[in-house]
Amino acid sequence: MCEFWLDSVAFLGHVVLSEGIKVNLKKIETVHNWPRPSSATDIQIFVGLAGHYCCFVEGFSSIVAPMTRLTQKGAPFRWSKECEESFRKLKTALTTAPMLVLPTCLGSYTMYCNASRVGLGAMLMQDSKVIAYVSR
Repeated sequence: MCEFWLDSVAFLGHVVLSEGIKVNLKKIETVHNWPRPSSATDIQIFVGLAGHYCCFVEGFSSIVAPMTRLTQKGAPFRWSKECEESFRKLKTALTTAPMLVLPTCLGSYTMYCNASRVGLGAMLMQDSKVIAYVSR
């Protein structure tokens, strides 16, 4: 079935609109009710899901750093206050993610970069509107 002249299209967990791309709230609803991870595998599953939407979250790698430290080989699993804060902050960031604009051939681009011992990030903007966040 083909449909034409749609206002929005849901595609791979995103909603594509003429104004930009946003997180599909139906897909991300599970994140809001996600239970606190109780093992390294639980963290990997949660961060894997969240990683699909990392372009919507500024400072993604810095936010998840406390949790991902628990997934390192030989690291004991000790859920700290810092991990709990990281978990809550990531859930909030994902469920309140901004709409990202689609790039055009008109206008100028600006890229902001930042690095620390915790993470590396960048933000691509066009005419003062965010196109994407990149974090590693």
